[in-house]
Amino acid sequence: MDKNAVFQKFVAFTAAVHQISNEMTKDVKSETITTVQYKILEYIAVSQPSTLSDISECMHMSMPNTSRELRKLSEKGLCEKITDADDRRKQFIRLSARGDAMMNEVFEQIESRFVERLRDISEEELGEIEQALDLLHTKVFY
Repeated sequence: MDKNAVFQKFVAFTAAVHQISNEMTKDVKSETITTVQYKILEYIAVSQPSTLSDISECMHMSMPNTSRELRKLSEKGLCEKITDADDRRKQFIRLSARGDAMMNEVFEQIESRFVERLRDISEEELGEIEQALDLLHTKVFY
């Protein structure tokens, strides 16, 4: 198998993932937060607890900018810092109860859009999609 051809398909796939992700999350975030703040909350929601450096790296933001955005989110009551019991110098960031409720509401809207996209998919095709996602998750996106 030609690994370059597979790589080209991977590039096209990831571009499509970004495009569909933007379409599915369009207009679902609260008007009280910026797009960057939403992306940070989304990352925390699926990767909590997270560290400042984890968030900074994933968002392609400097540590000071990430810290500033997290402070704003904390002031809005959407996330909180937790000190590591074993190493008091280390802090983890997680969603607050309010942030968790907000992201659950957002994910419900996204799920509704996702289900709508799959409305004409057969059970067999749905199983194949699930297997493909599992394979990608374990072999590529680990």
